[in-house]
Amino acid sequence: MNLAEKKKILIENLIEKGVLRSPRVIEAFQKVRREDFVPKKFRENAYDDIPLPIGHEQTISQPYTVAAMTEDLDVREGHKVLEIGAGSGYQAAILAEVTGKSGSVTTVERIRELASMAKENLEAAGLGNVTVVNADGTLGYPKKAPYDRILVAADSPSIPNPLKEQLKKGGKMIIPVKGAMTLAQKGVVFRQKKLGIYAFVPLIGEHGFKK
Repeated sequence: MNLAEKKKILIENLIEKGVLRSPRVIEAFQKVRREDFVPKKFRENAYDDIPLPIGHEQTISQPYTVAAMTEDLDVREGHKVLEIGAGSGYQAAILAEVTGKSGSVTTVERIRELASMAKENLEAAGLGNVTVVNADGTLGYPKKAPYDRILVAADSPSIPNPLKEQLKKGGKMIIPVKGAMTLAQKGVVFRQKKLGIYAFVPLIGEHGFKK
């Protein structure tokens, strides 16, 4: 079975499970080549629904998790999105396709080598609406704030205050907190809803876990 066939089966399974639901997110999954965001030795495993190592004790999240986070965050065309934890750039690529040319994605990665990898992968994919920043993700990226949506791809001890401050009023954030995927919305109060238990690498930084 070739990669195209494996990809088709994976997407069909995610739709059948109700994880992939919206046409725009489904289209993003169809367009983005996950095999271009994994190390060459794992290329044949690109469409297995599992996380894969990308070096520096980090992983590319499994497709199920990427789909669930993107759908639950309700990302839309034209949104300005902040991602924390670029990794190899795959989640940012999905977000970039969903937000479209009228939107933008800023993805922050603390590990310099991974930030460089993500930048190269995203440029090779022809995604010009993504900016990769090498910095402490727990501080967000205030230069482009406020954001319509914030996605954090690492487990945090709590929701970092800088990320709360950089979210637009009415905006949404999805972040794993002590293993529990949490959807938060900024209003008069900061409302939070737990969506389930997921496994992520720890969010390291000033407002996260200490290295």
